[in-house]
Amino acid sequence: MKRYAKFAVCGACAGLANGFFGAGGGLFLIPLFIRWCGLTEEKAFPTSVFVIFPLCVVSAAIYFANGAIDFVFALPYFIGGFSGGIVGGKYFKKIPAGALRRVFGALILYGGIKAAFFL
Repeated sequence: MKRYAKFAVCGACAGLANGFFGAGGGLFLIPLFIRWCGLTEEKAFPTSVFVIFPLCVVSAAIYFANGAIDFVFALPYFIGGFSGGIVGGKYFKKIPAGALRRVFGALILYGGIKAAFFL
């Protein structure tokens, strides 16, 4: 039961991030999956995507219900993101876990600096 409580806390963190920021749940999930739940990096990244997808659908539905989505603006990003997801998913296993960890850390750092200084 304790293990499922950890999973629920991880999911709650991801859901809160998605609800507040529109995305970013994976920033919580990946480190929690690895350090707290014992998943390997090779499992944590794709498992995070699997968990985030329905959370994004829920968040998007709420934003849609509130009239907050600009579909015309979002369409090119959706097409690019869809294409990037296909390529990333296809080549994920070919990238060493250490390299993924460093790139992920750099992206978190970059995003944090941008957010902190509103650049």
